[in-house]
Amino acid sequence: MIGKGRSIAYTQASIAYGWNKDKDTEIVLKEYLMGETPREIASEFEIIQAQNSRCRNNTLSFVLSPTIEDGNDLSQDELREMTQRFINEMELQNRQAIAFVHRDKEHTHVHAYVNRIDFNGVAYNDSFIGKRSQHAAERVAHEMGLTTVREVQEQKLLEIQSIRQKIRDIHKEVMKEYEPKDFDQYIKRMKQREVDVIPSINRSKKLQGFRFEYKGHNLKGSEVHRSMSGGKLVIEISKNTSREIFLKQGKAIELLGKATELSANMALGITKHVIKRAIQKGLDIGMGI
Repeated sequence: MIGKGRSIAYTQASIAYGWNKDKDTEIVLKEYLMGETPREIASEFEIIQAQNSRCRNNTLSFVLSPTIEDGNDLSQDELREMTQRFINEMELQNRQAIAFVHRDKEHTHVHAYVNRIDFNGVAYNDSFIGKRSQHAAERVAHEMGLTTVREVQEQKLLEIQSIRQKIRDIHKEVMKEYEPKDFDQYIKRMKQREVDVIPSINRSKKLQGFRFEYKGHNLKGSEVHRSMSGGKLVIEISKNTSREIFLKQGKAIELLGKATELSANMALGITKHVIKRAIQKGLDIGMGI
């Protein structure tokens, strides 16, 4: 579960958003309030807030987002318990509060609004409220057996690692089986294996690398593996041709049926490789190899 929090000044507009009937809204928590409309609730907040005229952002707004799986399984009572536990963790008991659950999307989430001013006119300390909200939500998730932010991050990391490995395996298979002579052949063969290779063009309309899209994930070549960065990919494909790469004055390669200029960094990397290969060939000839 993820928790987000901040202090706001536009109480009525925020509560109106939370109470949006088009989002299959349910009220899961209502404390020290009698109103039946956003205007009435905001007016009740304002009565208490009038005791502290120095505080401008006098309403606390929170969003609690369980994972999709957890959200689908949580009943209204459990969502109420989750919200109440969160408010207690934030030490916001005995204040006016209202919370709504939105189920308009597949990701169930709760919008909670709490009066920052207590009944004694004292403003709640909102220092680092965003970070504190994250920690409070994680503690509630532990208490209720819900998936925590850390667990979500670990799951995503494992999934990304698996995707990276799969893309690299497909790349290796294509290079070994087809030995593509140019990028158009390489892109076509990767596409046949369900990997979209997307040229990354910078603002100067020069090629600076490639992105790989597979099963909803979009990664830079260097994120897949350092050997699949733009320049190294050009060099690897060039090994399948009968000639070395020699960058002309335009520093361009053939891509998608037209000449595409390389970015300065990409061209420099390839030039260094060409020079290194030329030096190595000279040394090999000199040694009689």
